[in-house]
Amino acid sequence: MPGPLAGIRVVEIANYVAVPAAGTLLVDLGADVVKVEVPWGDFYRFATPKRNGYDSDFPLSANYQMDNRGKRSLALDLALPQSVDALKQLIAKADILITNTLPGRLAKVGLDLEALRAERPELIVARLGGFSPEGEQADDPGFDQTSFWALSGMMDQQRDPASPPAFFRPGVGDHCAALSMSTGILAALRHRDQTGEGQVVDVNLQQVGFYIGGNDSCQALATGHSPPRHDRLAPRNPLWNHYPTADDRWLLLVMIDSTIYWPTFCQAIGRPDLLEDDRFEDPRDRFKYNRELVATLDETFRKKTLAEWTDAFEGKKVICAPARTVLEAVTDARTQANGVFSTIDHPDHGSFQTVAPPFRLSEHDMHGTFPAPDLNAHTREVLEEAGVDAETVELLVSVGEQ
Repeated sequence: MPGPLAGIRVVEIANYVAVPAAGTLLVDLGADVVKVEVPWGDFYRFATPKRNGYDSDFPLSANYQMDNRGKRSLALDLALPQSVDALKQLIAKADILITNTLPGRLAKVGLDLEALRAERPELIVARLGGFSPEGEQADDPGFDQTSFWALSGMMDQQRDPASPPAFFRPGVGDHCAALSMSTGILAALRHRDQTGEGQVVDVNLQQVGFYIGGNDSCQALATGHSPPRHDRLAPRNPLWNHYPTADDRWLLLVMIDSTIYWPTFCQAIGRPDLLEDDRFEDPRDRFKYNRELVATLDETFRKKTLAEWTDAFEGKKVICAPARTVLEAVTDARTQANGVFSTIDHPDHGSFQTVAPPFRLSEHDMHGTFPAPDLNAHTREVLEEAGVDAETVELLVSVGEQ
């Protein structure tokens, strides 16, 4: 069965992660997405595992495959007037334009977004920036690690009081922004169905950061104070904390209402004596003597390995999770059985797994099994579909192959 966005044509002028990931979600929903690349290719295309420090000969960029699967590749050098004219012809037949290119840079090559929309009011334009398009930083560049992580307050907040800020893994904010952009696009499509009018969907990484970190952001706005940081050695609730095990791994406890779980927990860890300790009788006492309780639990959890504790808690009324490595997480048999990964069948490099789309539809198979396109793979067919004259097609195909 065709996807809900079957027949929707999308032009993507973007690189790196956030907007390409949004484009891939539209592919998963059935849209035809043309990725416009420079003839030498998106930088992310060449970020193979070995270049990222892995001891691996996997020949492709796994990140690029995940965030560009199922698209068509159009290689254009926008320094050429013929390329700009061809791109305008392509956009003239598109339903949606998505981009993370700064407005000033697009305008320099003759792609003024407001002018494009004035010519075609039904066009939906979705654009991503590091910051709000109305503010002084509208044209400032930003990555997820800067705009989403550092400038939203999350980098400073996610640490023990005595520890330095954590270095954030790249791509998290980008994928959050991709979900935000795709949601906005779906709303804009619905609006166009009702009114015939397109609109601009603006997403910025800093705003997404404030939203994802909203539990802290809204409290800072309401109180005028930064929220207290979590202190592992003196938490408000020692049953909402993480503890080291005998094999130097970590176990996370999340028993928010500790009154309910305290008796079962003490029995499960083999410390029923703690139930008789007046210092730990109720949540207020456990907070008052939190350092003493954490020290006791540290000593207890150090007596068994992570696997032994995980087995000991199986079937018990103890809400916990091992802090897995990424490899442990993706190869876990139960996780694999949950269908959260899909298998890409690549024509040149065989089959390999990637992350499946983040939601499922009962009436549409969002399998995510298509490979990302080779660079310049669809330039000729895309230009011909757009109505570009044959001489220009030959010129631009040859430029893309250089």
